Amino acid sequence: MHALKRKSNIYRVGFFLAYRQIKRASLWTTMLIIAVMTLTFLNLVVVNGVLVGLIQSSIQAQKERGTGDIIVTKLQQKNQIERSGEILSVLEGLDSVKHISAKYIGSGILNADYRRKLRQDESPNKVGATVVGINPVHEDLITGVSKYVIEGAYLQENDTDGVVIGANLLYKYTPIETAGFQTLKDIKIGQKLKLNIGDNAKEVIVRGVIKSKVDENDFRVFMLDREARKLIGRTDSNVDEISVRLKPGATEADAQYTKQFLLNNGFEEFAKIQTSVEAQPKFLKDIAATFGILGNLIGSIGLAVASITIFIVIFVNALTRRKFIGIMKGIGIHPKSIEFSYILQSIFYAVIGSSIGLAVLYGFLVPFVDAHPINFPFSDGIIYAPLVGTMMRVVLLLITTVIAGYIPARMIVKRNTLDAILGR
Repeated sequence: MHALKRKSNIYRVGFFLAYRQIKRASLWTTMLIIAVMTLTFLNLVVVNGVLVGLIQSSIQAQKERGTGDIIVTKLQQKNQIERSGEILSVLEGLDSVKHISAKYIGSGILNADYRRKLRQDESPNKVGATVVGINPVHEDLITGVSKYVIEGAYLQENDTDGVVIGANLLYKYTPIETAGFQTLKDIKIGQKLKLNIGDNAKEVIVRGVIKSKVDENDFRVFMLDREARKLIGRTDSNVDEISVRLKPGATEADAQYTKQFLLNNGFEEFAKIQTSVEAQPKFLKDIAATFGILGNLIGSIGLAVASITIFIVIFVNALTRRKFIGIMKGIGIHPKSIEFSYILQSIFYAVIGSSIGLAVLYGFLVPFVDAHPINFPFSDGIIYAPLVGTMMRVVLLLITTVIAGYIPARMIVKRNTLDAILGR
């Protein structure tokens, strides 16, 4: 009981000393230290959040503008999704499904020079592309593709000759040309092109250009499904791809449930059925992991800087007060009380700095960037800062700061009491 009371007194005295130190400290010094802690916290969270958010945004865009919640594609060894009608019928009967888009897909060639004779040394202005036949209304309900038309207009339901071209196929938006990557040059809205799919050809008119920052769209040519079906030479009702959008608020668990329902009907024999998470390209997952490591590395440098700052501040503070520390030890104040007071000061700086950082992060930065995404070339960047991960960084900053505050205090307190009083 006596030992417990003694420990209690040590901590009470330490708390009192910390309070007096902070109260009497220079306001500007205190504000500077808190500013350093706030910026360190933001560096830990925001840099990592932007790097990971850049890829998370791509992953989210892949789901919202590309695959939908569930994507059904043809098996590798098949030319189409067999029994497509049955799959579509089952999907239409599910309460969890909101929208469905069935597509015809074929490999084609767009040629802008088909009307003139080329010189012997002249390269044709043509490009290979994936041609996708869609119902414009159904596809727009799934992917909102019409919102990403950056030039011209979106397809209309009766536009049998129109096509919408992905920006990555045009030199104007993707000024890259290598032996393995060609783009169309000098293409204008309303211009006529020749579209070949296999042995079939059709003269088409460029209605618009889309740039959704999703490669599955931006490397494609969209046209009406019934016209694509003719060019591909499809004589049955089978399609090549089905995108499914579940009702608002649906989770990955709901997508898995819907997928399993299709599997239970035996459709895995006729099609590849995936949720949006399963359909994510592996390179996106690899880049997300890589950017996470880079963000942690950069944040660690900021954490080290903050630790050194706290160490210097506490050390200088304790060094200039070593005479008073010696006097406090001489009159019987326990050394642990003095050390504890400096630990509390470090905690004060870390907690206040992190609290301000949290307010700035969730009160301003995250909502602002969500409303105005960073316009990266291949992604609309956001700040990915889940609360659990952020709080882990707060704890990490707190632990590092406590250690940085304890070490210099311990160094000064360990000095000989008489030498400290005499300033030696």
